[in-house]
Order: sequence, then structure tokens, then C-alpha cells
Amino acid sequence: MSVVQDLIKRNRNGEAIGLPCFCTANEQVLRAILSFAKKTGFPTVIEATCNQVNQGGGYTGMTAADFMAWLCGMAEEAGVPMNQLILGGDHLGPNVWKQESLDVAMEKARELIKTYVQAGFKKIHLDASMACGGEPNPTFEQIAERAADLCGIAEKYAPDPSALIYIIGTEVPIPGGETEEPDALDVTSVDRFHDTIKTHHAAFKARGLDDAWTRIVSVVTQPGVDFGHTSIYPFVPKKAAPLSAAILKMDGLTFEAHSTDYQPTHALSALVQNQFFFLKVGPELTFRLREAVWALAEIEAQMDFDDPSNFREIMTGRMTEAPGNWKNYYSGSQTEVARLRIYSYSDRIRYYWADDAVSAALSKLLTNLSAQSLPETLVSQSFMGLEFGEIPTDTATLMENHINRCVSRYFEAAGYVQ
Repeated sequence: MSVVQDLIKRNRNGEAIGLPCFCTANEQVLRAILSFAKKTGFPTVIEATCNQVNQGGGYTGMTAADFMAWLCGMAEEAGVPMNQLILGGDHLGPNVWKQESLDVAMEKARELIKTYVQAGFKKIHLDASMACGGEPNPTFEQIAERAADLCGIAEKYAPDPSALIYIIGTEVPIPGGETEEPDALDVTSVDRFHDTIKTHHAAFKARGLDDAWTRIVSVVTQPGVDFGHTSIYPFVPKKAAPLSAAILKMDGLTFEAHSTDYQPTHALSALVQNQFFFLKVGPELTFRLREAVWALAEIEAQMDFDDPSNFREIMTGRMTEAPGNWKNYYSGSQTEVARLRIYSYSDRIRYYWADDAVSAALSKLLTNLSAQSLPETLVSQSFMGLEFGEIPTDTATLMENHINRCVSRYFEAAGYVQ
């Protein structure tokens, strides 16, 4: 039994334990997560999405093998053994190529799955829910058949198929948050959950994937959580109670909740207690990074540097010059849009951290601040809430600690005690 399956068994037996899943390809965030993992020894799930990492490079420019090698290097530097990390692939399927014909999109999805498992990713979310090439929305049966097709590829090409665990199901909030602000969110119905299980089981059985079926550990459903640009939709256990009861009738299974970013800690704990074992978080991590860097930029502005980084001006300038990652998502007056570009919960600023000009400005900011001793009182003003007498004054620690406010509360909610 894998570590994950053992933890799921404990969850199903009534223990309030779960697993946070950190979905990010940002270097500063990953280094903070690894530092936290080193200090605590907690099992740590790090995931890449199909859009971030794929055989064409994704928006990070990395293949699955590239990402694995990069992460392994950072883990070695941090002193974190790789057997403490669980590497996952999120929404693995034809999504990246859905504008192409079904045959072409699925062939590329097979190659995607192959590259992920060959690189050593173990937690595989099979998601073939999207319509391809202008076809109608696929039925439950079609989604299941395509997922089974992809599972067969994973089983064929993984160095050790028995080490793989699978996530099925596709009822997720809008990736990156709601583009509008609905009054309420629907919870996946028990009937739809049952249809997902029934159709996938039949499709796996038809392909002789009986052993792989025993390694399906979780089903993605919508517990009624999400976030908009300025709003958070917290978990309401009563609304998800029928769904939580239904999963306990299925041997060995639990739920995976997506878009749990910004949920209050008590809501995250309630998700775990109601069988939403996997808690996916992404934008909140880079939201915390942005907060930290903005605070550091303010400290720089208050000090005397001959050659300041002008980080905030460069970041906002690059977003204005290349608006493709936010323009279709934000609306309102010029002032409102300018505010949302930087401060929205959907955090579309995260797509610009790897920009060459932004990266150079961030490096200069950190170099400038590392060259001088930072006044505690100035740090306290920019990073409010720190304990007097214990205020760190080095930039790396300030940034790492701020990001890990998110990481630590997820582990706290998932039942881990430091």
C-alpha cells in the first residue's frame, strides 16, 4: 500500500487527515515549499498542469522530463529526499489541443501521458472531458472511454505501473477562478458522481485495466468552493453532505477538491473531514509571492539605492505591453482593471513572473536588498503582523515565510502538526 493509499484509509476510517496538492511551476514558490518540506518531513504533493508542462514545452517551456529534473535539482539543494515528494500531473488529456480534431488531440494526449509517466510522475489525473475539434460535449461514456484509453498508455509506459495512482472525474470550478461573480455554486450531485464511477469502471474493464482500477484513489467533484476576482465561495458542509456520504459506500475512494485557494482554514479542515482528501491549491501560492515581492519593493523604495530595480513599474509595464493573459478576464473602468491586474484573487499576474524583464528586475530587487541591513521597523511596516523581536531582515527568509503562510495552513487544515 502506498503512502497516499494508507492516508486515504485513515481518512475513510474517520481521521481528519488529507493531503494538500501544490500546483505551481514558480521557482520561488517551489523553493519555499521544499524548505517547508525539509523542516517538517511531511509528505508533499507537487503538481504540474497540462498547460504548464507538456511535450511542446507548455507556458513554462518545460517538458515533463525537464520539470522533473529541475525539481529534483531544487530538492537536492534543499535536502529533501525525492521519496518525500509525490509528483502529480493535473488535467492530463487533450485539453491543450482541443481546437484540433479529436483524433489528433487524443494522439497528442497519449504522448502527454507517456512523457509524464516516463519522467516519474506518479499521481495522474485523467481528464478527457473537453470537446475537441468542434464536436458536441462528450457524454459520460465517451469521457470514460477516452480516460481508459489514456490509462492504458500510462500502464504501458510507466517504469513501474504498480506505483501509479489515478484520479478520475472532471467536475471542477473554472480554472483560475470565476470570471463572473455567481450568487451560489452548485455541488456535484450524487447521481453524477455515480455515473462517473459506473462509466469509468465499465470502460476500464473493457480494456482489461482491472489492476489499474484498484489504483484509482480519488474522484474530482465540485464541493461548492471557488473564488472570483474579489470574492471567495467558502465550503458549506451541509450542501455536500449527500456527496460525502456517497463516497464512503465506494471502497478505497475519496474526493479531490480543486480551486480551494483562499478558503478559510476551518473550511479546508471541514473539506478534509467530509472526505475531500486532496486539497488543490495554485493561485493562492503566487498571490502570496506577489504580496511578498510588492512589500519588498516598497522597502526598496524607502531606502537609498543608486540603481533601484523599479520592479513594480517593470511588472505593470510588461503586463500592459503583453495583455494576453489578463485582457479577456477583467472588465470595468480603467482604474478597476488596473487594480484587478495586480490584486485579483485569480492572480493572472502569475503568468508574468518568468518574463525576462520581470525576472531580471526581481533579481535586481533581491540583490539590492541583500546588500544592506534592512531596518526592522521598515520590515514590520511592509510585512505586518510579525512578532517584535523575531522580525527577519533578510529577503529570502521574508519571501519564503510569507509564501509558507499558505503552505503551513494547508497542512494544518489537513491534520498535520509541526
